Amino acid sequence: MTVDPQAKESVRAAELIALIAHQAVNQGPTRSVWPGLTFYRFEQKISPRWDEVGSVSLCMVAQGRKRVRIGSVNYFYDPFHYLVMTRGLRFQAEILQASPENPFFSFVLQVQPDLVTEVHDTINRLMPAPFCFEPALPTPDMYVTALDQPLVSAVQRFLMALRSEADRRVLAPMFLREIVYRLLRSEQHARLLDGAVREIQGNAITAAIAFMKLELHRPLTVRDLAEAVSMSESGFAHVFKATTGESPLQFLKQLRMEQARKFLLSGSNVSEAANSVGYASLSHFISEFKRYFGEPPKVYAQRLWDLQTAAIRDMSNI
Repeated sequence: MTVDPQAKESVRAAELIALIAHQAVNQGPTRSVWPGLTFYRFEQKISPRWDEVGSVSLCMVAQGRKRVRIGSVNYFYDPFHYLVMTRGLRFQAEILQASPENPFFSFVLQVQPDLVTEVHDTINRLMPAPFCFEPALPTPDMYVTALDQPLVSAVQRFLMALRSEADRRVLAPMFLREIVYRLLRSEQHARLLDGAVREIQGNAITAAIAFMKLELHRPLTVRDLAEAVSMSESGFAHVFKATTGESPLQFLKQLRMEQARKFLLSGSNVSEAANSVGYASLSHFISEFKRYFGEPPKVYAQRLWDLQTAAIRDMSNI
């Protein structure tokens, strides 16, 4: 007996709707027990409203239709198309098709960017020629792609695994990897990978800046900073400047000067301020401070203290 392909697709669509409906029991968003996964249910059209995600995300509609807007560009997706956001974003979303009889059902799944690069590296080792990533033109923040059955099946397995704690712990991570694998086998794989790489680099720069602030009291080199975020020295320097507009050492010097300024205004002497921000040489610190603020640290601090004293005196005379 031959199974009608359309009937088979209809059954699978109904299964996906049922899986999402099981989670999205209330109107609006419902957060899943799985981190970064949110289900949506609406029984009427919803006018444009602001929403956001924090990472690379897969967005799928099981029933209904949705429009997402970034700037002046609109992205439409439905049960036949999925949307991928290539980084954390704030955007406008509008529900175009929904009713009590046929509610809108969807989910947004945030994916850790390091999982994307890990799965890509595995694919690249097995099939190097078709999946070598080549930087292309600037990557859009979103893209829409036609949905295929392998991805739907992977999503269904993943959602099914969330129903029990044992399955969630053991099976769900494997099915999530399959979802990422299916996304990377699509024609848009380069865009997804580029978004993940950019997010990892951005996270590394944020971590490097936090490391700088924590270690301002001691000398730091570019190698120290690169090692702190597990990057090569040259790669880190390039990404840091592309992200912040400053070289790592220029940025570090600005942090040191601003922190030294705070120490001086809180009552520290020049030597204490210099030591607190990692300068072993007092003369070097004074020279750098004068270059940054336009006057030596002692003169700068005294001038601001005089201005503050005068302001307090004027207030008392009112």
